[in-house]
Amino acid sequence: MCGIVGYVGPQQSQAILLAGLARLEYRGYDSAGIAVIDADGELGMRKRAGKLKVLRDDLLEAPMPNGTTGIGHTRWATHGRPTDENAHPHLADNDKLAVIHNGIIENFSALKAELVAEGFTFLSETDTEVAAVLLGRAYRTNGGDLVAAFRVTAARLEGAFTLLAMHEDHPGLVVGARRNSPLVIGLGEGENFLGSDVAAFVEYTRKALAIGQDQIVAITPGGVVVTDFDGNEVEVEPFDVTWDAAAAEKGGWPSFMSKEVSEEPEAIANTLRGRINNGAVEIPELDGLDGLFEGISRIVVIACGTAAYAGQVGKYAIEQWARIPVDVELAHEFRYRDPVIGPDTLVVSISQSGETMDTLMAVKFARERGARTLSICNTQGATIPRESDAVVYTHAGPEVAVASTKAFVAQIAALYLLALHVARVRGTMSAEAIAEQVDELEAVPTKIQRILDTESARITELAHWMADTRSVLFLGRHVGFPIALEGALKLKEISYIHAEGFAAGELKHGPIALIEPGQPVFVIVPSPRASALLHSKVVSTIEEIRARGARVIAIAEEGDAAVLPTADEVLRIPLAAPLIEPLLAVVPLHLFAMGLATAKGLDVDQPRNLAKSVTVE
Repeated sequence: MCGIVGYVGPQQSQAILLAGLARLEYRGYDSAGIAVIDADGELGMRKRAGKLKVLRDDLLEAPMPNGTTGIGHTRWATHGRPTDENAHPHLADNDKLAVIHNGIIENFSALKAELVAEGFTFLSETDTEVAAVLLGRAYRTNGGDLVAAFRVTAARLEGAFTLLAMHEDHPGLVVGARRNSPLVIGLGEGENFLGSDVAAFVEYTRKALAIGQDQIVAITPGGVVVTDFDGNEVEVEPFDVTWDAAAAEKGGWPSFMSKEVSEEPEAIANTLRGRINNGAVEIPELDGLDGLFEGISRIVVIACGTAAYAGQVGKYAIEQWARIPVDVELAHEFRYRDPVIGPDTLVVSISQSGETMDTLMAVKFARERGARTLSICNTQGATIPRESDAVVYTHAGPEVAVASTKAFVAQIAALYLLALHVARVRGTMSAEAIAEQVDELEAVPTKIQRILDTESARITELAHWMADTRSVLFLGRHVGFPIALEGALKLKEISYIHAEGFAAGELKHGPIALIEPGQPVFVIVPSPRASALLHSKVVSTIEEIRARGARVIAIAEEGDAAVLPTADEVLRIPLAAPLIEPLLAVVPLHLFAMGLATAKGLDVDQPRNLAKSVTVE
């Protein structure tokens, strides 16, 4: 979950490290630090608890010597509180070795006891310092060979880790190692970079390498060498980053979240682009896999959080269009219950970052059990796509705000494309029926833009009126149910108030006890054009909760007059096919959560206790 960056080259490294950390701060913002080998060959380090600005201000007030080799870190605490002492980098080998770390070292207690028994002392509560001291010891016993020391140290560590280190004896060298945690390489001219994702260096180069599991990388200004943990050299496929540094900046918006909500139409359009041909869906990444789709009898979608709700939406489309049964599983529960899967099962993982640890481990488990795997991901070079048999990238562009918005709608769009692609392969829909849904999908970006243009101000005003609300409920039926769950999660994430989503039909089975006078309830109302029965049942639900004093905010399609006498507020969305409506209905909920959190004076981009990429289990 932490952000890491490394640099070697001709430039002064402090500015590069701080710029990289600024673009990685969404990955962790409890503390930050940098280490630099200066022009005199001495290693200097500065770290501070708090957001990156605290470190920046400290360096302005008391500058440290600069140099052309450096590493930097922004932390999301796992071991030890957010303090100066627990911040990274950690030093070892008489303060000549600096180490930063992303992940959790599960056997750190035993290793620490071993090192304490040998006389080593520790200044922090972290597992990272244990790795640093272990690496320093290995460096001395391996003749000052930092790469060899990494191999020895990595063999002792259990859990998930990306480690970066540099040593005063070796200016112009940064070494990294990874296991179950992300690390990418940026390739420059006479300079090279390391980062937990490409945002760390995209300002300087868009040529990248993603190293694999259990590999070590050594970067110098003149080259990059990747080896496995046994010391064998490994070839790594390069890739080009498809977005530039400006895409990861606010660009005049008050927050990254507001910018990313505004980019939801573009995110969907980019996900559809190049995958629709004369009304048919043809996903180039899935060429040659028709036999796979013809041979499966079941799909299991695995994901966490918002991505799991996207999977629940996709379930309706896959089952209706492709006629394949679909289960949606939380990735962190999946592999611990001995699920029944095999060669006729397709496991579809969804992860914005492609590094979500729970999901990654579930994908590996599925492959071990013989299932076929497909990833839906937004990040090039990420681990989950490389561990899967196939990948469909969403092309939503970088998403910096911790709470996911544009990635969510892009994931749904990708699942819909997958459903239509499989439907074509299996012959479960006619070409005309597919073309109808394609037309609906292609119209979504324009329809979302209309919501943003016409409803944003009103929704923001509503959110400000409700700034002192302590609890909000969300109801939906059919495909509106996962949208209710997403609306509740978004509000919880960034406003810190109780919010809960329910299937509207469950209300009378218990949750109606929560209704009291004044209780705000959002209701996603299905179209009366698609199912008059379902629509009438939801309207009846609104009547029931209104009778108990609830304040109802309905999200309903344009022209739906039946909700007017029963709802206190009606937020309108354009007309769309039933399975397309979730892409529209979720937009007011994203706007509302952002508006309410802003009204409370909260940081919508970096909510407390959360980080963007959950790279630890």
